[in-house]
Amino acid sequence: MSVKRISQFFSPRSVAVIGASNNPGRAGYIVMRNLLQGGFKGPIMPVSPKHDAVHGVLAYPSIEHLPHVPSLAVICTNKATLNTVIRELGHLGCQHAIIIAAGLNTQQKISLKHIAKSANVTLLGSNCLGLLIPHLGLNASFSHTVAQSGRLAFVSQSAAVCSTILDWARNKRIGFSYFVSVGDCIDIDFDELLDFLGRDPKTKAILLYIDNIEDVRRFISAARAAAFSKPVIVIKTGRTQAGAEAAFIHTGGSTSDDAVYDAMFQRAGMLRVNDLRELFAATQTLALHPKLLQIEQLTILTNGGGPAIMAVDTLLQHSGKLTQLSQQTRDALNKVIPQSDMTSNPVDIFGDSAPQRYQKALDILLKAPEVKNLLIIHTPSALAPSEDYAEIIATTLDKIHKMARPYVITNFMGEEAAYEARYVCAEHAIPTYRTPEGAVGAFMHLVSYRRNQKHLTQTPESTSDDDQIDSQAAKLQVEHFISQGFSHLSTHLASQILSHYGVHCIETLIALTPSEAKEQAQALGFPIALKLISASIPSKSEVGGVVLNLNDAHEVEQTAFAMLLRIKETYPHAEIEGFSLQKMAPRAGVQELRIAVKTEQNFGPVILLGEAGTGLEFSQAAVALPPLNMNLAKYLIAAAHDKGVLKVRTLPDKVDKYRLCALLTRVSQLVVDQPDIHSIELNPILASSGQFLVLDADITLQPYQPKLGKKRLAIRPYPKELVTQITLTNNTHAILRPIKPEDERTHQEFDQSLTKEDRYKRFFGELPQFNHEQLAKMTQIDYDREMAFIVSQPYKSTYRTLGVSRVLMDPDNHNAEFSVIVRSDCQGLGLGRVLMQAVIKHCQSIGVEMVVGITLPENIGMIELSKKLGFTVTRDFSEGTVDMRLEISKL
Repeated sequence: MSVKRISQFFSPRSVAVIGASNNPGRAGYIVMRNLLQGGFKGPIMPVSPKHDAVHGVLAYPSIEHLPHVPSLAVICTNKATLNTVIRELGHLGCQHAIIIAAGLNTQQKISLKHIAKSANVTLLGSNCLGLLIPHLGLNASFSHTVAQSGRLAFVSQSAAVCSTILDWARNKRIGFSYFVSVGDCIDIDFDELLDFLGRDPKTKAILLYIDNIEDVRRFISAARAAAFSKPVIVIKTGRTQAGAEAAFIHTGGSTSDDAVYDAMFQRAGMLRVNDLRELFAATQTLALHPKLLQIEQLTILTNGGGPAIMAVDTLLQHSGKLTQLSQQTRDALNKVIPQSDMTSNPVDIFGDSAPQRYQKALDILLKAPEVKNLLIIHTPSALAPSEDYAEIIATTLDKIHKMARPYVITNFMGEEAAYEARYVCAEHAIPTYRTPEGAVGAFMHLVSYRRNQKHLTQTPESTSDDDQIDSQAAKLQVEHFISQGFSHLSTHLASQILSHYGVHCIETLIALTPSEAKEQAQALGFPIALKLISASIPSKSEVGGVVLNLNDAHEVEQTAFAMLLRIKETYPHAEIEGFSLQKMAPRAGVQELRIAVKTEQNFGPVILLGEAGTGLEFSQAAVALPPLNMNLAKYLIAAAHDKGVLKVRTLPDKVDKYRLCALLTRVSQLVVDQPDIHSIELNPILASSGQFLVLDADITLQPYQPKLGKKRLAIRPYPKELVTQITLTNNTHAILRPIKPEDERTHQEFDQSLTKEDRYKRFFGELPQFNHEQLAKMTQIDYDREMAFIVSQPYKSTYRTLGVSRVLMDPDNHNAEFSVIVRSDCQGLGLGRVLMQAVIKHCQSIGVEMVVGITLPENIGMIELSKKLGFTVTRDFSEGTVDMRLEISKL
């Protein structure tokens, strides 16, 4: 994650074109033409041993003959020359290069990346269209058209999609801050670009076209940080297995099931669209929309009933909502619509409406306080051209400040009759769509994004399940099984691990032979479920390896013999471990669930939830990434309902839902704590009256082998290893630990406890107390990017926060900025030192080079403490602040 090198890459002062050409059929010809026509102010230096000049610009025979070191090199030569060219650029001192060439195999990419790293050259590509930065006049690409300047950033692995988007955007008058074709992502990847674009003030929204993601953890971390500040829209190819294989061939990398990508995008707060049509709609919506939706309700103004009905159907089918118009608004509309005295939403002004009636109705709706989002539909009219109605809309909206008016989108139906009207809308930055369904779909993109953002900042419920978890005992049990050579654990063994996480399995007895099964059945009681134990058979029920409701001992014995005979025929080489026996559990009024954990190559463990069945595929379940808290578990259950894999009757009351969420969080914690668990299958789970009983459990063990630069989990879990007990100077005990999302309420109370003076020292001014969104960002942190330590102490029936220290690492992990604040009525207890030392120790552990902080001169306590801890303290008289710096590498 290096924002610094990306920043330098995206601010070139000069460009060299390696392989520049006068042949119109060469990439070097088109790149030179685009650079010269784009208006770039810096030197453009073609390198070509064949030509004295390219496009009339003096050419240089080789890289070493360049008059000075270029900021950026665009390499247009074939792939056979790339290694040599990169070495020569590195020797010259050029640190940034774009590779246009395609067709590199995996080994060639690895070799090129190694050479570029040794030469200190950052690469964009290979197999890419290039880079466009409109505000610099830079078109370092072989695109067929130019990009207008705007506030959207577009990043794509597909060069063909880049060309399509550019062509479409030019027609729609949509501009870009940056337009980046990353191709094979040999070096620069999505995570670095998201870090840069998420902080870039010229970029208001980010659009991504993705084939594959190699480093999922870094991508999620960067995407979540970017999505907190601006919309991030993504289209991901490979929804089907065939599509995923095609994407692999196109850009390499590895593939995972599409449902897992869905879970990742939602977890990061991004918005996923399904195809290019939706991407175009989302692009237009974001480009022309200055703010997020305040509410989700939509008002529709139309001169045709049929199109309005289409819009309503589409809205409601996508879980949208119609605005309830106030009586005052309806009365005003009734006065201008003579055909009706019962106006409602949609507001139909009828096909015979003259422009004046349109104008009056529009004025009323724009002034109505309940109207925050307005779709205007117009069908061709003989009374006036569509262009006239578009002019009315544009003129009316121009009189209202953008931040004060509702969000307006338009749909001008037809083709030839609507063309000029759409042009008027584009000229006035009003989103316009060809169909009612397209307009509503674009609006729902904003609704979905708003909902995703709410998910990011919702405070999870606390759960008191910690007393049901004994991770150390479970770890010892896992290690014991591995030492004994077990790789597959069925219910009787799996239950020994699951019980340490409050996951209860039905009593299970084991028999090695049919006669022993007969004896065990008599001891257990009837009716009995008899199941074959064999790791060699994936689905035992399909081959008669599961028989239910056996009512006497002789029947159990005979059934066991019959099982062995069937298995010998169907699976002659299967290794049979024996039989398990369980007393039949009552199932009347019981819902049967299944929870599973699978390990995906790129994502690590993923959690699946669905209804009980013979198998658990991604298509049959809702998917989530661990770790889960109560809120995330709630979203997983909702996703299962929406997908149709969990029926509504599953959750008859609130207690059941809460306890199911708690069960999911315990399964998640098991996955997080025990890296040697490769997969889990709990199927079926009987759910009744808030209780959950597992009838069948399977756990696969595989000793975890860490890989260099590869994390096991896609999202870093809560770092509970940093939790410690401390003693304050008044001899009271407290807990020093990282902050977590559930701390929001106590953090709010902590904020309210601070005096005005303490708040002034910390925030350099008189700030109002923090609202929910601000508190959510403080408590729901990405532990890979920042850390916040709190000192917590029991208080009455709960806990209270005594002090907080924060440290935010830059994406390059070189510098980290810290802050510390202690509860006003708890100062003098040594909390500042404890919190500061925790920050320093954490920065040491992750390789941060420098810790820096700023305070006011009157904050004497902070200044003196920092000196005692080894900080260099200097006074900045021009800013009226005190700078504190500690070189961690010298400690």
